[in-house]
Amino acid sequence: MKYIFETRMEVRDYECDIEGIVNNANYLHYAEHTRHLFLKSLGVSFAKLHEQGIDAVVHSMKLQYKVPLRCDDEFISRLNLKKDRFKYMFYQDIYRASDEQLCFRATVELVCLINGQLGNSPEYDEAFKAYIG
Repeated sequence: MKYIFETRMEVRDYECDIEGIVNNANYLHYAEHTRHLFLKSLGVSFAKLHEQGIDAVVHSMKLQYKVPLRCDDEFISRLNLKKDRFKYMFYQDIYRASDEQLCFRATVELVCLINGQLGNSPEYDEAFKAYIG
């Protein structure tokens, strides 16, 4: 897969369960943080858009857990983006940095609420124009 953004992170001990592996819910945090960093890299403020009544919200997620991350593992979170009508489709993969092993894969569909109503956001379309065509 071609990626348009990536960031590196490290597993913290409190993110692991009794088995010594990252609790499955934490992968959602990693994916969300990656999307927020991607927005920030484009000069977009999630908070400022919210103040304008523009909210990007998760519509659905498809998750695949491949190989578990463990305490102190460094990992690389990568994403790609497409648009399908009202939906922004984020394709997100997390790889263990030491060996590039795929650990997690997600397809995250976001929609925009404009003052509480489903709609297209010219602001997000403008920010993503290099990636959504």
